[in-house]
Order: sequence, then structure tokens, then C-alpha cells
Amino acid sequence: MKTLSRADQLPRFIVASGMTNLADGIAVVVWAWIASLLSRDPLLIALMPVALRLPWFLFALPAGVVTDRVDRRRLILAMDVVRALAFGAAGLVIWLSQPLAAPVEDGTSMPVLFGALLGCALVVGIAEVFRDNAAQTMLPAMVPAAQLERANGRLWSVELVGNSLLGPALGAFLIASVIWLPFVLNAVVFVVATLLMLSVRGQFMPDRTDAGHWRDELKQGVDYLRGAPLLRLLAGLTGVWNLLHQMVVIALILHVQENLGLGATGYGLILAAGAIGGILGGFVADRIVQKMGPGAAAQWMTLASGVAFIAIPLAPNGIALACVLAAFEFTGLVWNTVSVSYRQRTIPNVLLGRVNSIYRLLAWGMMPVGLILSGVIVSLAENIMSRELALGMPFVVAAIGAVALTLFAWGPLGRGFGAATVDV
Repeated sequence: MKTLSRADQLPRFIVASGMTNLADGIAVVVWAWIASLLSRDPLLIALMPVALRLPWFLFALPAGVVTDRVDRRRLILAMDVVRALAFGAAGLVIWLSQPLAAPVEDGTSMPVLFGALLGCALVVGIAEVFRDNAAQTMLPAMVPAAQLERANGRLWSVELVGNSLLGPALGAFLIASVIWLPFVLNAVVFVVATLLMLSVRGQFMPDRTDAGHWRDELKQGVDYLRGAPLLRLLAGLTGVWNLLHQMVVIALILHVQENLGLGATGYGLILAAGAIGGILGGFVADRIVQKMGPGAAAQWMTLASGVAFIAIPLAPNGIALACVLAAFEFTGLVWNTVSVSYRQRTIPNVLLGRVNSIYRLLAWGMMPVGLILSGVIVSLAENIMSRELALGMPFVVAAIGAVALTLFAWGPLGRGFGAATVDV
């Protein structure tokens, strides 16, 4: 039997990632939406996505050390099994708790159920940290460095089909009809993804001769990042941008419900329509980066996000909002292509797991702050303005932050990528 090369197995890896992102896309809607069925308090609703994102702050560094010690494919398999079990448990506790009590303005109508779902979300988030870190370190072992932009663009396009196009629409449809069904479906999807990853053959253990105490190993990653100014800049920019993005993501739920008067299906379709822009961005990102250069692409995509943030509350209806999100997702995919491809190309494979985890701690660790800050902004704004206007304030603050971020980073991005190009 002919043995497939790692490049030949890239399509299997992409399909498996697409399946896990289909589950993530379903979860985008259902976690926060079911929280809104138990409480109308913006802070409590934000706790559900916080439980999903907090593990990036708590476990990113251990995930990096583990990723550089073990077969990365086996780590992915284990984490997909854990997520299948967590989603199955969430579906079971929801089914056992029916019928749900009506949501309340303060606190939650069903504290035990709310707490159980928070626990399941936390387990899913922890597994995601280990899984995603391992997945990003596998791709450079499958394709040549010169093809990373193209491979990342294709991978993210497939992931977006599941994560932002099919997943949200399917999740919204399911939770609007049978509230426990999307959680059970996610458990099944992760089982299928596990079977697909089992068909990816080969060893993906990094070549190492320096295994020692985890503190020493982690220090090697910290030292590398400390000596890489452009990587540090990208990590900081991504962290602040993610904080702003999470403010917008959680604020969007109540904005769509109360200001636009749309239900779960409408919300899911808006996210799905916006994903079309991201899918297009994934297919053309490598050409945009090649034409503009990575520095200019990163500069203009950062500025475009600020424009999109302020356009969200100004969109008069769901169709206009979908168009705004399409443009936003397009720019986000181009930015990610620049940032991740540079990271994968420049960091040595033996250090990739650790440096990648430190980078993502800085970049993703700010997400819970953004989620909480969104609820705080709405709560404070309601003291001085109507709730309708208050629900739009997180978008305004995010837009101001994105413009300030662009002004701060414009020069350093140009100089940093300019120097990197010269070095190559």
C-alpha cells in the first residue's frame, strides 16, 4: 500500500478542522443564546463566553510545553474526544432540566443548570486551547514555508464555512426548535472529526534533544519571543484587537435581539452572511499580501476593523448588518494570514508550540476582559441613557480603540515587516 506524504494528507487535516469548526460555529450561537434564555443580565450572559475564553489565559503556557513534548496529532485526537464528552454532558443536563423557567432581569432563573453549563463550557475551552495550539504547529510540517499563506487561507476558508456560515445558522435553527439538540449534535460532530484525524497517518512529534524541566523549556520560548520584536508587536496588537472584538461579539447578541428585533434564526443568518466575506478573504488573502506586502496589508486591515465596529450600530436592519460583518470578516482573514504565516515561517519547529502558546496567551488572554468590559459598559451606560443607546456603546468604544490601535501600530508594522523582508 502506498504511504501518503504529509502534504498528501493536508486535505484530510483540513476536513477534520472544518468539522471541529462546524461544531464551534454551532456553539457560537448556542452557548450565549441559552444563557440569554436563563438571564437578561448582560454580565451573566457574558460569563458563558468568558468560560470558553478564560482557559486561553490559564492554560496557554502549559499547552505550549505539552505541544512540544508529545505527538501533536495524538494531542488533537484526545482533545476532540474531551469536547465530544463535554457537549454530550451539556445536552443531557439541558434535556433533564426542561421546561426552562422564564429568564429574569437579575440573576438567573435556573442557577444549577446555569452553573452546570458554565462547567461544560470551561471544559470545552480548556480542550480547545490544547487542540488549537497543536493544530497550528502541525501545518508547517505539511507544506513548504513559501506556501503557508495559501495553505492558511484555504484552511481558514474551510473553517469559516463551518464556524461562521453553516454552524451559526444550523445552531440558531436547532436551538430555536429543540434547545438541547445542538449540544448533542456537536458531540457527534467531534466524534466524526476524531475519526477523520485517525486517518491522518504519520508521527508529528517535534525533534527534540533538550527535554528538561517545564520551567526551563518555557523559558526558552519566552527568550525567543523576547528577542523577536515583530512577533512581540503582533502579539500585543492581536491581544488588544481581540479584547475589542469580544466586546463587539457579546454586545451583538442583545443588539440584534432588542434593537433590531430579530430572533435566534435571524442572528445566526447574520453571522453566516458575514462569514461569506471571510471565506472570500481566505481565498484571496495570499494574493493581497503578495500585492500589498505584509506590512501594508496589516496596517490597512487594522484600520478597516475600526470602521466596521462603528458601522455595526448604525446598520438599520439585518441585511445592512450582514454586509458590515462580511467586510469585517474579510479584513480579519487577511490580517490573520499575515500574522500566523509569519509566525509559522519564522519560529523553529522545535520551539513552535511554546512560542505559539506564549504569543496566544498575550493575544487570546485579553478576550475574557473584553467580554466582561462589554457588559460593564452597557450597565454603566444605562444610568445616563436609554437601553437602546446603551447597547450600542460597546461598538463605539471598540471603534475608538481600533482607530487608536491603528495609529499606534502603523509605523512599527511598516518598519517591522520591511526589515523582515530584507532579512529574507
